[in-house]
Parts: sequence; C-alpha cells; structure tokens
Amino acid sequence: MTQTCYIYRCPAKSDLYVYLRQRDDFTSLPAELCKRLGRLDFAMQIELSANTKLACENPVTVLENLNKQGFHLQMPANTAVDDILARIADEQNSAAQQRTHLK
Repeated sequence: MTQTCYIYRCPAKSDLYVYLRQRDDFTSLPAELCKRLGRLDFAMQIELSANTKLACENPVTVLENLNKQGFHLQMPANTAVDDILARIADEQNSAAQQRTHLK
C-alpha cells in the first residue's frame, strides 16, 4: 500500500518536519501544536510505503501516524518533544516582542 505524503519543514527549528496526508491541510494538527510550530514551509511530496527509505524515520511508523491521526511529527534526533515545542514558543515570543519594540 502506498500513501501520498506531504512534508513540511519548520523554519524555526532545523530537522523538525511535519508529514501530512493532504497538502496544506493542517486541520489534523492539534491547535496548540500549530501555534507552537508557527509557519511551516512545504518541502516535498512523496509516495510513502513500508519499503520507502527515509533518512530519519521509520516509514511504517509514519504511515501508522498518518492513518491514525492524519499527521506525523519528525523531531530532531535526541530531542524531547516538549523541549522543542517550548523552544519554538520562546523563539516566536522573542521575535514578536522585538517587532513590538521596533514600532
């Protein structure tokens, strides 16, 4: 079985990617996660199967997550999910504060 998959990168954190079943359909992502990730940039479209070679992820796990929850979150190696989401939120808050001070 093959699943078309759309991959987005998080510009706020290298090596953080979101895989989606539908292009530009972020409705499957929890609202808090969307807020913390901020803008996501489209990276590529792939045809994903259990035999697809992925650089950092197990394709079977990605397929299971896509089917169960509609998305898969690829985190940088050796980074806890809560840690990375907290850092992204801090970076976005700092950037927003800097923009406010520049006005």
